[in-house]
Amino acid sequence: MEGRRILRLEQRRADLRFPLPERFAERVANARIDRLARQAKFLAAHLSTGEVLVMHLGMSGRFTISGAMQGEFVHETGVLPAHDHVIFHMEGGETVTYNDPRRFGFMELWPAASFEAYPRLMTMGPEPLSNGFSAAYLDTALAGKAAPIKAALLDQSIIAGLGNIYVCEALYRAGVSPKRLSRSVPGVRASRLAPAINAVIAEAIAAGGSSISDFAGTDGGLGYFQHRFDVYGREGEACKRCGAAVKRIVQSGRSTFYCATCQR
Repeated sequence: MEGRRILRLEQRRADLRFPLPERFAERVANARIDRLARQAKFLAAHLSTGEVLVMHLGMSGRFTISGAMQGEFVHETGVLPAHDHVIFHMEGGETVTYNDPRRFGFMELWPAASFEAYPRLMTMGPEPLSNGFSAAYLDTALAGKAAPIKAALLDQSIIAGLGNIYVCEALYRAGVSPKRLSRSVPGVRASRLAPAINAVIAEAIAAGGSSISDFAGTDGGLGYFQHRFDVYGREGEACKRCGAAVKRIVQSGRSTFYCATCQR
């Protein structure tokens, strides 16, 4: 999409999680996408019109490209066309379709001149793979916090973009209990946790992501990282390190999988 014009936008409903932008189709028609960027879980298409199209997938959203070369991760998606809510008809004849059964995603237009003040990104912490994230950063960010470390890692104001699956996996690799108070993590545990987070994220990207129920890539293919899970979704199975049964608890409304023997 980068460097190409949006010839036409097909809007099939008025809203997703929030109302779609006013005169959405009119405002993006014939706009060139000068630059595509990502920050945390937000996609930002900088348009030649002077606006930025901000997009978020929510829980079940996905973009699928038609007319593009199929990639390495190719499977049947089973996506219902009834959930195709926004279709970008691109210069070159390809279409980019946004499908979202649960409609937790959203799209907004924001002036490019003030994009640094876009409110949904103002409170974001550093990304795991950025220069701003390190064990030293965790030492500072977690100091004095009483919340369980699992909840802290899911807090986007502390670290941007981490999700439930990868937090569970990173805590397991670092040998840190998800129930441990955040303020007790700085030091030795943080020195293990920071590289574990980066390693999990890097491996998941290389594997095309994790396809549990909704996720698929833009070619419709599924990711393969779910086949490498150490603890997530493995309740009752043997820990790969010590053989103890993997446990599941609920924290902040999300399932947490961990080994009570290996993770302290």
